[in-house]
Amino acid sequence: MALSELYTKYNRVWIPDAEHVWQSAEILTDFKPGETVLELQLEDGTELQYPLEGGEKLPPLRNPDILVGENDLTALSYLHEPAVLHNLKVRFVESKIIYTYCGIILVAVNPYKQLPIYGDAVIHAYSGQNMGDLDPHIFAVAEEAYKQMARNNKNQSIIVSGESGAGKTVSARYAMRYFAVVSKSGSKTRVEDKVLASNPITEAIGNAKTTRNDNSSRFGKYTEISFDKRYQIIGANMRTYLLEKSRVVFQGATKAMIIIVF
Repeated sequence: MALSELYTKYNRVWIPDAEHVWQSAEILTDFKPGETVLELQLEDGTELQYPLEGGEKLPPLRNPDILVGENDLTALSYLHEPAVLHNLKVRFVESKIIYTYCGIILVAVNPYKQLPIYGDAVIHAYSGQNMGDLDPHIFAVAEEAYKQMARNNKNQSIIVSGESGAGKTVSARYAMRYFAVVSKSGSKTRVEDKVLASNPITEAIGNAKTTRNDNSSRFGKYTEISFDKRYQIIGANMRTYLLEKSRVVFQGATKAMIIIVF
């Protein structure tokens, strides 16, 4: 089926919007190849003629309502920017869910508040489960990494990425907490607290304030969690890398300085 054949009456599309980024619209007449406009009706009843660049660039199609709110973005019929944003919005605003899968990738929306979904009971619920058996969660990703390490006896990596204030450090903390609990670490002090407290001087020198984060790190962090033969935590190491020199614009006035090389 040609793509243009999907743009028929009653189907819905996404069109750019200055206020909401994207807004939904229903097609009023079947699209025919070569036409330069698409007859649409917005959700508020307003009708408009949407111009097509060169008669070829059609707006992205909207997914059927039955798929909206899926816990895995790969289950959507159409996977593009407005579909992803709408699905995440529906899950976050209507269902109060911050996690969504996109295949093996976990997408997290920062709620900017504490949620009661990280206790030991939740950790034990995800322990031993396959990724996808339960609702999307950072613990599911951590369990998959831990299980693959124990099963294949090979190092595993979890990459946490996002813009300033997205919650990268908090997500890493929860992953480390999961490892500490499921591995039955004998330490009385939480391993994630020890690791994250290992570089306060680097943080003090390299951090800066942004519009979304008062204490945004200018460093990437590479954290290694070491396990023994019983897969219990025996140590950890945090290193910083990729200093964003372009964002360090000036040096504040200082009276004294301690330089530590490590």
